[in-house]
Amino acid sequence: MARILAIDYGTKRTGIAVTDELQIIASGLTTVDTKELIAFLKTYTSQESVELFVVGEPKQMNFEASESEIHISKFLEKLEKTWPDIPVKRIDERFTSKMAFQTMIDSGLNKKQRKNKALVDEISATIILQSYLYNRS
Repeated sequence: MARILAIDYGTKRTGIAVTDELQIIASGLTTVDTKELIAFLKTYTSQESVELFVVGEPKQMNFEASESEIHISKFLEKLEKTWPDIPVKRIDERFTSKMAFQTMIDSGLNKKQRKNKALVDEISATIILQSYLYNRS
């Protein structure tokens, strides 16, 4: 089986998570400077088989799209043009940053480590991917 790759897109940094080849376990992979995201994904997909991109969908509490959706939709166009054979699934990403921060606390990370926004983004991508894996039929 191929991997599933999750993307927590941000205007500055983007968190990346990936499944194992059996698509059972979601693991944080890295955080990438968003300007380098397409190049990173090209390198990754040339080395690993990816069958699905899961991209976080930021929504407001009233379920309307958040302001960052404008940036994400531009990225999605590039993603679909570059990898037309890999489908994209959107997953509601509300509360993932808060959940990621709580995960850091629960893991025993100290205050300085919890200020690492790149780690928050990577954990958020992992939570998005876990949510997809849990809810898929």
